[in-house]
Amino acid sequence: MTEIADVTGSADILVRQAEKFPVAPYLRTKRSSRGIMGDVCIALVPALLGAAYFFGMRALGLAAASVAVCVLTEYVWQKLTKSPVTVGDLSAAVTGILLAMNLPVTTPYWVVISAGIFTILIAKQLLGGIGNNFVNPALLGRLFVMLVWPGRVMQYVLPGSAGTDAVTSATILGSIKSGGENPYSYWEMFVGAIPGSLGETSKLLLLVGFAYLCYKGAVNAGAALIYTGTVAAVTFVLGPQGLFTGDILENLLSGGLILGACYMLTDYMFVSRKGKILYAVTAGVLTSLFRIYSVYPEGVCFGILTANCLSGAMSSLYKRHVYGVDRTYKPL
Repeated sequence: MTEIADVTGSADILVRQAEKFPVAPYLRTKRSSRGIMGDVCIALVPALLGAAYFFGMRALGLAAASVAVCVLTEYVWQKLTKSPVTVGDLSAAVTGILLAMNLPVTTPYWVVISAGIFTILIAKQLLGGIGNNFVNPALLGRLFVMLVWPGRVMQYVLPGSAGTDAVTSATILGSIKSGGENPYSYWEMFVGAIPGSLGETSKLLLLVGFAYLCYKGAVNAGAALIYTGTVAAVTFVLGPQGLFTGDILENLLSGGLILGACYMLTDYMFVSRKGKILYAVTAGVLTSLFRIYSVYPEGVCFGILTANCLSGAMSSLYKRHVYGVDRTYKPL
């Protein structure tokens, strides 16, 4: 729970509090960025281990390389710009893990390195660093490599195949988009025995980590539920065979929907409950429309990033009352 610092009293008390808390309304909390990011790292461990089980140890190598590049890039940039070094808050490490989770195991290491540098410099630091970037850095990094090296990040392999014996296969959404059928059962999709990126496979392990975040109070479960519910509803209504013909479970368990909902649907910019609902619904509708009507089979990346860009306009609809200001006062 947060507590509001007492800003009443003598002038000397106000001065001391202004020095300690330079931004009104002086909200404090025992939770820190490092604590929250540390919880996210812990929550992603089951899914990372699952990726290693399905795709081999190279999955952990890609994740380690991505984290190392993101942390090093942030450290070097802040040193060069003489800014406070914030790599200790673990936000760069979380970005590195999520970036790797959005890539297939076949991604070359040099692509991961390039994506990590772009993600930290462009999507995070040049926008002001943690708390100021209005788009999810990992998703923007994913979009960057999709546009620059699409052939390098769309080579998916079947679980259990690795190295020179790797068997390439289209993702479920890719097969459906090209007019094919889904060859996998709902159970296989849930446990992760399907081709996809490192974070698109085991929904079970992603949800285990998400349950941990809910227990720690580090995530907004309502926004994730609204987002996934919106995607399920829209894709069901606008089904491939006409209205109300969509496969709800197939849409929920395929692609990166669970990963995006549980770990990348950032809504910390909203304070009001209505603002969070509007943001989650907007992201869900956009994700569904991209999945159904765009040339790309997946829409999570585009849907969440577009909602990120619209969040400023949406937040202006739900302005909170300013502490210390009379609600009935109307300036001339």
